Amino acid sequence: MTESATEVRGLPLGAFMAGAAVSVSLGVYGSVHEASEEGPFQLFFSGSTQLKVWFTTVAVILAVVQLMTALRMYGRISFPAVTPPWFGDLHRLSGTTAFIFTLPVAYICLWTFGFNGGASDARTLIHSVLGCLFYGALAAKIFVIRKKSGPAWALPVLGGTVFTILIGLFLTSAVWFWSDSGFPSF
Repeated sequence: MTESATEVRGLPLGAFMAGAAVSVSLGVYGSVHEASEEGPFQLFFSGSTQLKVWFTTVAVILAVVQLMTALRMYGRISFPAVTPPWFGDLHRLSGTTAFIFTLPVAYICLWTFGFNGGASDARTLIHSVLGCLFYGALAAKIFVIRKKSGPAWALPVLGGTVFTILIGLFLTSAVWFWSDSGFPSF
């Protein structure tokens, strides 16, 4: 077996290990950190909950842009008929910006609430688990992107996993908030 074949076979395992380390680290930190029950910042929003809802919504919109550009670049959809040369840049920029919008949300969640493993309601537990898995899957995806080698299925599977988990987070946070409290104002 050649060295490059060994590297290709080890890539999914390395990505999985990196993702697992990030997920477990966040879960452990969130479990041992004493939750403050008070948001550390709210910027120009009326509260940190409103910030989280709006930032999560922006991240999901950007993730949809990233999904659509990826589907076009991989030939899974045919609109537009000719892929503009800047589609790759739009794909990377939308993904990077979506990630940046998730960081303050994750910080507020970890700082304010920690990991709610003993939560009394299933939504909170599911949301906590998804939050840890999101950054683990994202770490695995970045690991695969940076290696620029590996099986052809790895990047689309990890990208789809990151997107799916983000939608789960959105449903268990922003959508839940809207259904419980109404559409948030600034």
